[in-house]
Amino acid sequence: MNVSYEALVIVLIISLALGGVAGFFLRKKFVESKIDLAENKALKIVERATKEAETIKKEALLQAKEKLYQERNEFEREVRERRTEYQNLEKRLMQKEENLEKKVNLIDQKEISLSKREKYLAKQEGDVQQREKQYNELLEMEQRKLEKISGISSDEAKALLIQSMENEARHEAAKMIKKIDEETRERADKIAKDIISLAIQRYAAEYVAEKTVSVVNLPSDEMKGRIIGREGRNIRAIEAATGVDLIIDDTPEAVILSGFDPIRREIARISLGRLINDGRIHPTRIEEVVEKVQKEMEVSIREAGEQAAFDVGVHRLHPEVIKYLGKLKYRTSYDQNVLQHSIEVSFLCGVLAGELGLDIKQAKRIGLLHDIGKAVDYEIEGTHAQIGADLAKKFSENEDVVHAIAAHHDDEKPKTVLAVLVQAADALSAARPGARREMLETYIKHLKELEGIANSFNGVTKSYAIQAGREIRVIVDSKELSDEASIMLSRDIAKKIESTLTYPGQIKVNVIRETRAIEFAK
Repeated sequence: MNVSYEALVIVLIISLALGGVAGFFLRKKFVESKIDLAENKALKIVERATKEAETIKKEALLQAKEKLYQERNEFEREVRERRTEYQNLEKRLMQKEENLEKKVNLIDQKEISLSKREKYLAKQEGDVQQREKQYNELLEMEQRKLEKISGISSDEAKALLIQSMENEARHEAAKMIKKIDEETRERADKIAKDIISLAIQRYAAEYVAEKTVSVVNLPSDEMKGRIIGREGRNIRAIEAATGVDLIIDDTPEAVILSGFDPIRREIARISLGRLINDGRIHPTRIEEVVEKVQKEMEVSIREAGEQAAFDVGVHRLHPEVIKYLGKLKYRTSYDQNVLQHSIEVSFLCGVLAGELGLDIKQAKRIGLLHDIGKAVDYEIEGTHAQIGADLAKKFSENEDVVHAIAAHHDDEKPKTVLAVLVQAADALSAARPGARREMLETYIKHLKELEGIANSFNGVTKSYAIQAGREIRVIVDSKELSDEASIMLSRDIAKKIESTLTYPGQIKVNVIRETRAIEFAK
């Protein structure tokens, strides 16, 4: 048993060895067949690639030959075109050369003709000079004869002739000025009257006359003692809290408040009225009431400014500007309320600007702000026009607005139409009848100054200021001044009034010259 098992193992090992050798040879044969197939495929691929490369090469050669042929044709075409262009240019040059030769020949002919004409003119000039010499000799002989006959020299005759012509020219100029002035005035007056009448027709305002004093009515004279208080402590407290003076005199049932600042005076008037109605008048109560009224006054001032801006349609104003506008409610000029005057000027500016085709909103803004400097002119040194311009500039108003405010009283020369327009509207509002009131002494002084200016001119016999100083009539001596000279006199008087006096509106200068012819029948 043991021998047979070993023999089986040996046989099995030999079988496996023979199988491995056979498998090796089989695999070797299989690999060799695979290599042969791969080599055949590689040869085929190489042959196919070689054929494709030769095909591509042939196609590239054909394309290159075709492109070369096209470029050669294009080059030959351009050469032909250039050759044709050069031939045409050569022809044009030859034609121009021929034309130049013709012009040179023509110029030579003209030069010959001009030289002949020059010689002829030189000969004629010699003849003219000879004749001129003869004429001058004859004129000198005739002039000496005329001087001998007339008894005056030629220079004197020239002076007389020049003087005569000058007088005649002055006379004609005066007549022309008179004619133009009449025509211009007639047309300008008509247009101005139409525009101004339209503006006035579309607006009317009421004014509250205020002064530098306010009167507070009392229920009885007994209240005066309570206002004064023990040893005057109440009246001193009122004056210290409000900054105004209380005048208690013999006026029955009335107390007078005096102060330059209209806002302080109004605060004092309201405070005193409330104290009288309340009945409790002592220093502590006075201070409480005055402090409360001051706060209410600030609100009232702001509301007045906002209402004024709303009424005229002016928006986007700085809050401080609105505050200054509200202060104008308590400011007067010749008893004319400045805020109402500003509203009226704003409206008039808008109407006038609309008639003239200008910016209505800008015109209204200028009219409303033109007197804003009067709100603080008693606190700041300078004219209210310049102060107002500075305020407008400070609060970023437009340059045209600033300039118009500064120029509305000619502190600056007006440079825009709107600046002139606000002058006209300001004068229209301030100078119309009933708008302002002046003191009697100032009124009489104004009339005397007008008459004095008129009487200072030569040829004036009498002068009369009439219509509250709106017109001055000047009577001249007809023997000393002619009609034309009277026209010049009216202009001179008007210019002197403009440069000398300050007045609202305008003043009419009416020069009257009367010619009388007297003869007696015998």
